[in-house]
Amino acid sequence: MPPHLGLEAIPHSFATGKIEDLVKWARRNSVMPATFGLACCAIEMMATGAPHYDIARFGMETFRASPRHADLMIVAGRVSQKMAPVLRQVYDQMVEPKWVISMGVCASSGGMFNNYAIVQGVDQIVPVDVYVPGCPPGPETLLHGIITLHEMIKNGELMRRRTASTTGGAEYQLQPPAPVSV
Repeated sequence: MPPHLGLEAIPHSFATGKIEDLVKWARRNSVMPATFGLACCAIEMMATGAPHYDIARFGMETFRASPRHADLMIVAGRVSQKMAPVLRQVYDQMVEPKWVISMGVCASSGGMFNNYAIVQGVDQIVPVDVYVPGCPPGPETLLHGIITLHEMIKNGELMRRRTASTTGGAEYQLQPPAPVSV
């Protein structure tokens, strides 16, 4: 009599795949960016959408003008104190799940503008998932940040870290590393 085979013994294929994997695949391959270009980094972000770099191969060919049609915000450039509430309002209007890429040194840390008028890091306003370094970062660097975000979506890492807060926004919860059994 053959031994009893459980579901875990069945090889993973299209027919036996998990619906969760299908949802992650769909989310990863249909990210729609809302642009928030504020300075010189915005020119590099526009170049990424041009035919030479072609982000259409990642399913992101159209930058959305409406935040209600977008699930990725690319913050490119320095954010002033006056623009911070607008940035948060656009983020709040985006559909869930939503992600943020901070593009350039000014968006990530205020850059060389260490004064009262510039926000010293966009992560003080919205939760940032991927930081793209550079001043300004080239299109290749932004593409690397997009690919990094796609891998995080595929692995489900972002959904594990993010929880809904009582204020309706999203905030990060620090998770202890998972125990490794050897």
